Amino acid sequence: MSELKIFQADKPAEPEQHLTDKQAMAEALAAAGVRYEQWQASAPLSENPSQDEVIAAYKADIDRLMKNEGYQTVDVVSMVPDHPEKEAFRKKFLDEHRHSEDEVRFFVEGQGLFTLHIDDRVYEVLCTKGDLISVPANTPHWFDMGSQPRFVAIRLFNNTEGWVANFTGSDIASQFSRLD
Repeated sequence: MSELKIFQADKPAEPEQHLTDKQAMAEALAAAGVRYEQWQASAPLSENPSQDEVIAAYKADIDRLMKNEGYQTVDVVSMVPDHPEKEAFRKKFLDEHRHSEDEVRFFVEGQGLFTLHIDDRVYEVLCTKGDLISVPANTPHWFDMGSQPRFVAIRLFNNTEGWVANFTGSDIASQFSRLD
């Protein structure tokens, strides 16, 4: 189940708000400048869908975002618990960082925990199947896929080079929850 917890940045033990209603989550995130929405597949997916099959199933929503937001490329990323490099990939995303472009992810399957540090608040967003999140450019954040990751996600980029992180050097991410 998707959820949003909002904390004061200096009080990681107790959330100010805990939301599970997707509309309420979308409204709270929109107030912070973050896009959060739900998508439905226009076509059923096979057991182990290819990148082309996933993109075709969500083509209308992908095309809308690419047209409205100017995204240049789209791809599909997946992670499974027995992936040989899962620990290295997890560690890569756990420290607070920024991107010079929006970080857009749509969860086709599975889950991931995006944590955003906006002003004096921290927003923990547990994204699950059907959730799209767009972390605005230059927003400090981190991502946890858990110790036994399982997800398929569509990624959209403005930068044709793909995912490029600029780490902040802050240890704030270590003070907040992990996915497991």
